[in-house]
Amino acid sequence: MHVGIESRETGRARLRKYVVTEEVQQTVPVRHEEVRVEREPITDETRDAAMAGPDITEAEHEVILHEERPVAATETVPVERVRMTTEEHTDEETVRGQVRKERIETEGADDADRGGT
Repeated sequence: MHVGIESRETGRARLRKYVVTEEVQQTVPVRHEEVRVEREPITDETRDAAMAGPDITEAEHEVILHEERPVAATETVPVERVRMTTEEHTDEETVRGQVRKERIETEGADDADRGGT
């Protein structure tokens, strides 16, 4: 009796990856600048400083205003690796079967007939 092993498929496993999109909301403070024209009356205490300036002329003054806007950027950051592996386990099983043999009996044959000299 020859006893061996054979390999056969017993099932399948599948790993499926899919993407889920989530809405995320976060509040951030933003600033902006506004123009405010301030008028200051000339008093006796400020008259000398006001007169120390240039003569009366036409002029233009420009102020650059700034504002902040929220911006969002995403980056892909790996958080884990996923892989599938198989584990091989070895057990022992007993194999049973029937073995047939041929037996030969002789009667009346002497030892010389068996190939002796």
